[in-house]
Amino acid sequence: MQIHCKRSFCVAVLLWPILCIFSVSTFAQNSRPNVIIILTDDQGYGDMACHGNPIIKTPNLDKLYTESTRFTNFHVSPTCAPTRAALMTGRYANRTGVWHTIGGRSLLRKDEKTIANIFSENNYSTAIFGKWHLGDNYPYRPEDRGFQETLVHGAGGIGQVPDFFDNDYYDDTYLYSGKPKKYKGYCTDVWFEEAMNYIENQKNQPFFCYISTNAPHSPFYVDDTYSDLYRGFPNVPSKEFYGMITNFDDNIGLLMNKLEDLKITDNTILIFITDNGSAMGEHKSKKINPYNAGMRGKKNSEYDGGHRVPFFIRWKNGNIEAGRDISQISSHIDVLPTLIDLCNLEDKDQTLYDGKSLVPLLNNESHQWSDRILITDSQRLQHPIKWRKSAVMSDKFRLVNGIELYNIIEDPSQQNDIAEQHQEIVKQYKEVYEDWWGDVSERFDEYAGIIVGSKFENPVHITSHDWHSESQVPWHQRHVRAGIQENGFWVLDVEEPGEYEITLSRWPLHLQHPISSGKIERLAITGTSVEESKRGKVLAITKAKIKFGKQYLDKKVGEDDFKVSFKIKLKSGEGQRFQSWFEGEQINMGAYYIKILKE
Repeated sequence: MQIHCKRSFCVAVLLWPILCIFSVSTFAQNSRPNVIIILTDDQGYGDMACHGNPIIKTPNLDKLYTESTRFTNFHVSPTCAPTRAALMTGRYANRTGVWHTIGGRSLLRKDEKTIANIFSENNYSTAIFGKWHLGDNYPYRPEDRGFQETLVHGAGGIGQVPDFFDNDYYDDTYLYSGKPKKYKGYCTDVWFEEAMNYIENQKNQPFFCYISTNAPHSPFYVDDTYSDLYRGFPNVPSKEFYGMITNFDDNIGLLMNKLEDLKITDNTILIFITDNGSAMGEHKSKKINPYNAGMRGKKNSEYDGGHRVPFFIRWKNGNIEAGRDISQISSHIDVLPTLIDLCNLEDKDQTLYDGKSLVPLLNNESHQWSDRILITDSQRLQHPIKWRKSAVMSDKFRLVNGIELYNIIEDPSQQNDIAEQHQEIVKQYKEVYEDWWGDVSERFDEYAGIIVGSKFENPVHITSHDWHSESQVPWHQRHVRAGIQENGFWVLDVEEPGEYEITLSRWPLHLQHPISSGKIERLAITGTSVEESKRGKVLAITKAKIKFGKQYLDKKVGEDDFKVSFKIKLKSGEGQRFQSWFEGEQINMGAYYIKILKE
């Protein structure tokens, strides 16, 4: 049985070139293929008609399903940023430093090489449209990680603290090549429209296009014309959630038509995947039983409903068979090694991947495929805990949390724990996990520092989203409005010594809104599910403080001040801790927004 961790990789890497010579030479054409990866957020395996959902309308996904090879035992991480880290690197997310979605633990370590780096090195044009969620500052932004054209929202979703304030999915301001730019229309429509413009401009040269939608992640904002399709149906967990998926499906149809119009369909590898199990895979009301393809669990779960997701791959020129299912276990860490083989790419650094190429399975060469054990988990903590919300997985078994054992073939809903009857399997899988944990945990004590004083980003804007804290992290703009009183520290790498100006604010600086005052509501939008926001809370803040290393500075805050700035001398060095405070009567909290300028 092949265990995919760094220690066993050395054997596998010697075998792959031998195993894949025939496959790659078969797939490789005179013209290198284009590659499009489409990743949705919080859509699960059961949230499409082609997987048996009797209510949802997804005709274009259903069409893609019939035209693709489908991996039916494909797994990701149970939440979004870890899945993105593994997809981008071909390595387990915990190994890359990404095991949470907030708290500074969603930053992809700067020494990790991404799929965009590799495609760029092989003379592909590269672009991302939508959600990145692996860092909002240098050197973690998509433009720092191999993407040549970037259009993204901030953090892990529209409306989170690093995102442009009061974005509401409609006519929003996003970051194009790192600069704010306003777009007209609904977010998913914008991502696809801009991606299709990019594809048309690049049609005569190979491109790698990553379309990563924030939909159908909450908040569930969509036109009423979509949500009304599901009004009155029983067992619909959210008509808006389903409506967002149908809007996405319409955009899939537009994209496939565009590829046809440009006559590049046949030589484009098109991959569809989702980032975790359905956010609506289970419902708090016993009266509603959402379709979840018979699986137990939903997003963030260690059971299959939390991490088993669709994986469709279509490429006519590569002889990838339409309408075929592959049941061998596979995962997000396999995507990059597979594309390296399919596109005949060179990885100059010879990265040690945890995943393996799926080409033998695509080529019906199962005799060249050995049994394997894969592992997924959901940490969502500052410091990972062994066995927490974990699944050790093979084609046949799931060891959950190191305790429960399920025969997934006979018991796909994971209701019958057979651990007591099969202690030898439990022991074997626990040994695999122990080896994996010892391998991926080697750098758990490290922090991913945000670089300040660099020519690549100056000033640097950081937010409470990336606080390191054991308490609640204010990661969403609703927390800013509510005036949540929490605190944490940032880890900064000072690249250049010298004079710096550090500016604190409660609200984004461009609003010039007084620190102590509340803020008016964001308005509802007629004809959509966008609701009016709550009014911002008034906080009588009278003092601001900062601590950088061993340096403390403080200042008074006036009633009308919208910012407080400090001058400070900093020495160069990595891993420096920085913290801020706003204080007043019964107030002790951190500043949600910080600007750091190297003068």
